[in-house]
Amino acid sequence: MYEIIINTHYTMRWIVLVMAVITLYQSWTGWMGNKPFSATDNKIGTFFVASLHLQLVLGLILYFTSPAIQQALADFGGSMKNAEHRLRMMEHPLLAIIAVTLAQIGRIKSKKAATDLEKHKKAAVFFTLALLLILLRMPKWL
Repeated sequence: MYEIIINTHYTMRWIVLVMAVITLYQSWTGWMGNKPFSATDNKIGTFFVASLHLQLVLGLILYFTSPAIQQALADFGGSMKNAEHRLRMMEHPLLAIIAVTLAQIGRIKSKKAATDLEKHKKAAVFFTLALLLILLRMPKWL
């Protein structure tokens, strides 16, 4: 079961990245071009945030079932001195949670914004921040 989840998590990163590119293109061109916020824009944002949530759930399952994480947690102090262990134990999961939170906030704010321009702007800013955090801490071993 662990292997299935880890392979799904690895595969999902590509779906997340493709969804991010599509979503960012839509939101930035909508904002800069002062375009109407369409039902398609809404759906794309929804799919992007949903893919992030799924990726986070898979990652959390892996975090709590991974033998490598369990071993690293057994020697927390020593693991924090090792860059690879620190990335797996703290940096990658923490920034993933922050990125998903930012994307969700952006989704909510874009839905509640009064004008189409504001909807695109909020989506563009929050989704861009989320993607930057994802790229910042996407591990080499993925």
